[in-house]
Amino acid sequence: MRLSTVVERTRVRLFPYVSNLAIIMPGDGGPGRRNQQDEMKGLAWDIDPTILAFGPFEVRYYGLIFACVLLIGYYFWQWQMRKAGFDEALIIIFPYYAGVLGIIGARLGHCFFYEPAYFIANPVSIMKIWRGGLSSHGAVIGILTAIFLYSHIKKVPWHFVLDSNAFVAALMATLVRIGNFLNSEIVGRVTDLPWCVHFVRFRDEGKYCRHPSQLYEAAFGLAILLGLILLDRKLGKRRPPGLLSGFFLVSYFSCRFLVEFVKEYQALPAGSPLTMGQYLSIPFFLGGVYLLVYAWRHRFNGLELPEKKPSPSIGVRREKGKKRGDHGYGLHR
Repeated sequence: MRLSTVVERTRVRLFPYVSNLAIIMPGDGGPGRRNQQDEMKGLAWDIDPTILAFGPFEVRYYGLIFACVLLIGYYFWQWQMRKAGFDEALIIIFPYYAGVLGIIGARLGHCFFYEPAYFIANPVSIMKIWRGGLSSHGAVIGILTAIFLYSHIKKVPWHFVLDSNAFVAALMATLVRIGNFLNSEIVGRVTDLPWCVHFVRFRDEGKYCRHPSQLYEAAFGLAILLGLILLDRKLGKRRPPGLLSGFFLVSYFSCRFLVEFVKEYQALPAGSPLTMGQYLSIPFFLGGVYLLVYAWRHRFNGLELPEKKPSPSIGVRREKGKKRGDHGYGLHR
């Protein structure tokens, strides 16, 4: 039996400040309801993106999810770096690189990939990040810049930093799309599939039933994250450099390319053969192919970890003339 929904149907309150989730059965419109209701399918999604409000300050689902990305992402980064023996002082500095450059890249990516005419005419609006507008492709560019800058300054192998961040990228791809779903943004195209969703807070006010494309991407991101963990556990120190980052880029951006076929057009007109997201995904996919080839060519190398050096904290005398902190990669025992 098919499900259908209407916005006017009795609401089911899930959490405080969360409302208007409705599912009705066909033929249960009741007296005075529109005849078109029996033809509607799917789920009416009308979740308030604000969890709590304290005067002018709001706590939103998206902000809470972004905080989870930072906390859990740091755990993944720390897990990989500690496993290699890197010093805590070297580990803790990278999130500052990634956080600042990732947000800058995400914002500039949205402004110049999706709305260039508006932001060129109104450059001050680029700074108004609280009004929304972040691009995942721009975020990847920003984080890649952070990775290579960090690797150069701290003298850490670039491929190790890149591979360690593959876990964080997959986590971000998963949780951010769940946040988009809660915000009723970046929705899919109109469809009549039984699991379609009426996004009541979208600009069409839920008139059309659409693909929940955010959940498709979240599912792909979760599957890729699990694949990365399994690869890392299976290969261990035999893992060739560039394998994890290449696997992420190829798998995620190929999935992203496919999901774009059911996502609403952004920036480009509906007659365009590809969406902006698909055009932007191609170079990242090719970059992933390069990393997989690089990993294959270095498949017998394993992880190129620097040799651990003794720490003075356990009574080992430093070499003559060597300054404090001058111990290669900042490794400890």
